[in-house]
Amino acid sequence: MGLPLHLAVIGTGIVGTATAAWAQRDGHRITFIDPLDAGEGCSFGNAGSLSPSAVLPVGMPGMWRKVPKWLLDPSGPLVIRAHYLPTVLPWLMRFLRHSSEKEVTRIATAIRGLLDPVFDSYTPLVQRAGHGAGSLIQREGCLYVYSSRESAQRWKWGTDLRRSLGVTMHELDSDALFDLEPDLRGSFAFGQYAPENGATTDPSALVKAIYAQAIRDGANHLKTRVTGFNQRDGLVKEVLLADGEPLEVDGVVVAAGAWSAVLAAQLGSKVPLETQRGYHVTLPNPTVSLTRNIMAVEQNIMINPMRMGLRLAGTVELAGLKAAPNYARAEALLSKGNEIFPRLTTEGHTMWMGHRPCLPDSMPVIGAASRAENAWFGFGHGHVGMCGGATTGREIANLVSGREPEINLKPFRPDRFKSWVGS
Repeated sequence: MGLPLHLAVIGTGIVGTATAAWAQRDGHRITFIDPLDAGEGCSFGNAGSLSPSAVLPVGMPGMWRKVPKWLLDPSGPLVIRAHYLPTVLPWLMRFLRHSSEKEVTRIATAIRGLLDPVFDSYTPLVQRAGHGAGSLIQREGCLYVYSSRESAQRWKWGTDLRRSLGVTMHELDSDALFDLEPDLRGSFAFGQYAPENGATTDPSALVKAIYAQAIRDGANHLKTRVTGFNQRDGLVKEVLLADGEPLEVDGVVVAAGAWSAVLAAQLGSKVPLETQRGYHVTLPNPTVSLTRNIMAVEQNIMINPMRMGLRLAGTVELAGLKAAPNYARAEALLSKGNEIFPRLTTEGHTMWMGHRPCLPDSMPVIGAASRAENAWFGFGHGHVGMCGGATTGREIANLVSGREPEINLKPFRPDRFKSWVGS
């Protein structure tokens, strides 16, 4: 294949937009394909974390003992809709098999490699975008907070694993914690400060800024769905669209989030992609002042001060792509917020539900399709889409242009699920 190429990028979330922006640096021509505007899926409503420390998978050692109790608690950290349990059970069993200490260590090592360059990967993109895009990223670190030092011992294994992978975490007694964040006084007495971390104050605006620059640099956007591909001699020649004539391309990148599995299967890769339905509540006038991302570990809730207010995010619901939102999950986040901050003002709050694309090993799929030499995948980032999206884009651009990856992509290869037999 000669360069530059005409690439179809399917998806305008953070992975798709970052991939396009990085690929344009090599001279490739981009056509986005997505029925939504940029930054309107998971990129609209996530917690905004940009955290090299977020290396731990969802499935942790001993979790299998907790799942039955969680499933009986409608406000707990994991809910599976009854109608969806038979469908998701094979996926859930595989998820639990990836939660041994050995597996978690392997997975966390791989994720650390993906997340460590988060700011190096974003910086060229926001510098190119200009128009204040850089102000959407802050690097004030983040706090993991607990009710006591003793309570933090329950998570010691994971903390030690983070540190073994090079994550800096400073322990803070109550006085030091409250010096950093006075409004945490009352609910917490111990913290761990991760100075490498940061956040975006508006994840949707960050995606839109990178996308807008891609458009200024010559990309165009077809607002329709992809239904399939015409292939010949091991290459994708055309992308088939729900509306309009097939699009002739030199290559294709599938970055369609939770909707990627069907397209990946058509390109030879069957992957067990699920949607972890995540919820958030955003409070426009919270009367609580924070300066950095807070992870309330015992409550399993992420708290991030953003341009539009204080965002509370968390929980996992497995119910597929078609079920209606259950905003009781968001109400539960709001209740936890009121417990943490007794003077929290909730007037005018908004609620949201989005589809986090996830694999049972908590690692994304990044790499080449098995049946098309000119097709690449970048999806399944789960809770670390904003953290890993820019680096994923950089690495796909490297693959497209025939360069060696800058990180180890082997753990993320699409064919690691060859034995998958689920629906």
